[in-house]
Amino acid sequence: MGYECLLAGLPDLKAGTPSPIPADDLLTLLDESLRESDKPLLDQLRMTPDSENISELYQRYQNPDTNDMDKPSWWDDAASVLTEADLRAAILYDLGQHAKNRFVRAWYAFNQDMNNVLVASICRKHGFDVHKAIVGHNEVSNILRKNTQQKDFGLGGVMDNLQDILDLAAIDNLMEREKKMDALRFAWLEDKTRFFVFSIELVLAYYLEATMLDRWSRLTVEQGEQVFRDMVADMKKGIQL
Repeated sequence: MGYECLLAGLPDLKAGTPSPIPADDLLTLLDESLRESDKPLLDQLRMTPDSENISELYQRYQNPDTNDMDKPSWWDDAASVLTEADLRAAILYDLGQHAKNRFVRAWYAFNQDMNNVLVASICRKHGFDVHKAIVGHNEVSNILRKNTQQKDFGLGGVMDNLQDILDLAAIDNLMEREKKMDALRFAWLEDKTRFFVFSIELVLAYYLEATMLDRWSRLTVEQGEQVFRDMVADMKKGIQL
């Protein structure tokens, strides 16, 4: 059996509108409803670069024990050019793209690719070194590093939504840009789950969509201004202004 009863009882979500179910209530419901074998997938999607396990891995990779063979092969090269924030993101994306579930792997790959293309576009626009901002070592990130001067970074035909992402770099208002990024994420989730039926993938997609909607609906003017300031600080840190 799948998650027929759970999904049938959840309220419909619509992009651009407040979430009909608070994120905390949804998490409580999912904790009660998910099979034990599926809960690690939700836990993985809830991770952030500041999560405890990411911090532990970051410290281990930075200060490896002589007998520690877990450090990924890409770490030394990445650590020589990336900031701590980007290295933490790299760990998060790496873990996500090695998940047991194909949908989870695809979700992390999509987000890594979107962020990399956006950051590469902004770096090129302002004359910064693209190589110091690209995270990860999948097909898209490797192409970005090799084709910094091409208009489409050599990604034409590789990414279906490439132009949509490139257009984000022209948006100077960071809050507006972030909302459009979430709109792309929402559309991606809708597209990638069209053919799933009462599966864990549908539950996970629902959680991701609901948390995006809930995040925006919770923002007051003051919180929105703080998010804007935080995003400016992160952007400055990420591209090493």
